[in-house]
Amino acid sequence: MAHVFISPLSWGLGHAARVTPIIRELISHGHEITIATSGGALEMLKKEFPGCHFIFFQDYPAPYSSTRFFLPKFALSIPNLTKKLRDEKKIADSLLSGNKYDMVISDSRLGVYSEKIPSFLISHQLRFSLPYYIEPFETFSLYINEYFHKRFERIIVPDSNPDTVCLSGKLCRSTRRTTNMKAYYTGILCPAHKMDVPEDIDFLLSISGPEPQRSKLEEILLRQVQKLPGEKIVLLGRPQDNFEKKLDRDTTVKSYVSFEEKNLLMNRAKFIISRSGYTTMMEMAELDKKHGLFTPTPGQTEQEYLSEYYEKQRWFNSKSQYGLDLLKDVEKAMEYKGFPAMPKTNDNVNRLYNEVLARYL
Repeated sequence: MAHVFISPLSWGLGHAARVTPIIRELISHGHEITIATSGGALEMLKKEFPGCHFIFFQDYPAPYSSTRFFLPKFALSIPNLTKKLRDEKKIADSLLSGNKYDMVISDSRLGVYSEKIPSFLISHQLRFSLPYYIEPFETFSLYINEYFHKRFERIIVPDSNPDTVCLSGKLCRSTRRTTNMKAYYTGILCPAHKMDVPEDIDFLLSISGPEPQRSKLEEILLRQVQKLPGEKIVLLGRPQDNFEKKLDRDTTVKSYVSFEEKNLLMNRAKFIISRSGYTTMMEMAELDKKHGLFTPTPGQTEQEYLSEYYEKQRWFNSKSQYGLDLLKDVEKAMEYKGFPAMPKTNDNVNRLYNEVLARYL
């Protein structure tokens, strides 16, 4: 039995969510798991995997703004992020120095790796999406990623090969030799799975992502949700809270639900409204959901790119939270066709374990 150290980024719950199928796969093979993270990700994973070991391991602060002007704040935060990355590596070295771990799996935490233990990085962003007026920096991001990728055994990309139908578009495509040599495309990896249940919820609204924008979207959606017809359920994505309340006879608000309950609710939903975070997109593909409306986190260039990409493919409609009109935007979203069919998580994670991880355990 091997002991695996897993450390997801805690910017929202998406990184923690997409390591769950890997954790389950490792547990099914009898391996011991230690999870090191912080914030909502830590609270969520404690609820999902009470039998695992947990370490509070603070990551670098998310450079998000309460306004849509993300890039200026991100640029100003680069010196601090660089220092935080160095600090993260020192802490990781200290945590891993006891030689009690056989493998390290980091989800988007670039400083969590070991020179002595096989280390794997989970990331669908082999390049970053940036606005056209600073496009040269997008190319430069390929070199930055390659610099970090050299430190890992393999890069686990939770998407299909970019030469096929993929969810992340250009984000999972690199021109750098080292990155391409280390990249292993698993296909989608998410905690959701399809269930044979009736679609008896008209709208499921899933609010997620880092603060302060998560709270901003909560305010906007709660002002409009009662205008939608039929049964509505709103998930606030607040694992630190535990409440449920009714806004009216047809509208229920839940502070947080487990992966299994969320999976059931998504299966039951006829229409899903959410951020265009990548893990949520994988869940939509996993469940073959064809009707949804996405609202990207303002200034978060990855989500904005994905929204534009899906619009061009005529897969899903997106709308900025600042001009959101639920009734009108939902009606338009019904014209889109949803994601094409693709291999599902269970097969993908089994293949990842057998072809990659098992070789090092």
